[in-house]
Amino acid sequence: THTENVGHISHDFYSINDSLKEFHFKANLISITPRKKFNPNWKEDDLIIDVALLKLALEHRSKNEALIIRTLPNNSDKKNKNYSHVNAPYVTEEAIGWLNEYGIKHLLIDLPSVDRENDNGELKAHRKFWNYPTSPILDKTITELIYVDDSIKDGEYMLQIQIISLENDASPSKPILYQINKI
Repeated sequence: THTENVGHISHDFYSINDSLKEFHFKANLISITPRKKFNPNWKEDDLIIDVALLKLALEHRSKNEALIIRTLPNNSDKKNKNYSHVNAPYVTEEAIGWLNEYGIKHLLIDLPSVDRENDNGELKAHRKFWNYPTSPILDKTITELIYVDDSIKDGEYMLQIQIISLENDASPSKPILYQINKI
């Protein structure tokens, strides 16, 4: 698991320490089954998370600055899976644009990347999330390769993102969810 900022894709250096100065956020945890999208350039269809899936999962939820996406099926083999050359599911550029409009500043996902594995280095979802290179947004983060056990139900949580204090565009991280007790 690692948390990254715009420096992860930019030519300029941006430290994760400058992007992540607060470590606690209200977050929504949602579970999504990626849908198939025909891809004529690949042996099989792509699996994507699109705007429609996000809207459905976030319907009737409070707007929070952090979003945690758990993809289904959610097998424990995700913890040790080799994602190289498997064309893992990814988030569409349009879906990232919608998340930006929704107000998401911290996106956490159990996939190796928000982008398609073989996208010729375009990194459209990353670029869209950080508005790069037009006007980079420096205080937003993406955390990839998380794992959320099925025993943790979809809903609203307090999220703590723990990172190592190092001058780099990304850091190993430890996201922790805390249940919010309603009185």
